[in-house]
Amino acid sequence: MKELVLQPLSAEAFAPFGDLIDGDTPCEQYPINEGLTQRHNALARVDCAAQGGTPALSLFRAQAVTAGFVLRSMERHPLGSQAFVNTSGHPYAIVVAPPGPLDEEAIQGFLGTPHQSISYHRGTWHHYLLALEAPSDFVVVDRLGPGNNCDEVELRTPLKLVLTP
Repeated sequence: MKELVLQPLSAEAFAPFGDLIDGDTPCEQYPINEGLTQRHNALARVDCAAQGGTPALSLFRAQAVTAGFVLRSMERHPLGSQAFVNTSGHPYAIVVAPPGPLDEEAIQGFLGTPHQSISYHRGTWHHYLLALEAPSDFVVVDRLGPGNNCDEVELRTPLKLVLTP
């Protein structure tokens, strides 16, 4: 019987077999969401090029916000869904509104537990990622490709984030 010796996992060592997805892998990075989130962009691509779009996996590292944080904008992705896989074990806030013209009266908020992840349907209005308690990583599956896939609007009436006990 042969022995299989495990080696440290690195992007370079694993490259012949796939892509390493973590916050230390070299990639395009830039701040988003008023500087509260650092996007580690397109760490791996899903092999699904049909219809002109390319699904991709990214890592979003969100800085934590606290009660009283003021929500000033919403966004939607008209060309594809967007999934957030919580990998940090911390709760997070989810702020959404139905597709169509943004109806500020229809905005709802939810508390995601450390073990819950979400996927927004195409066109659903949502606030950007809102980590709670500690900086948090989320694996994000969304669409890359031609066309404008992000509409952003400023809220007429800003909303203060309230966390219930």
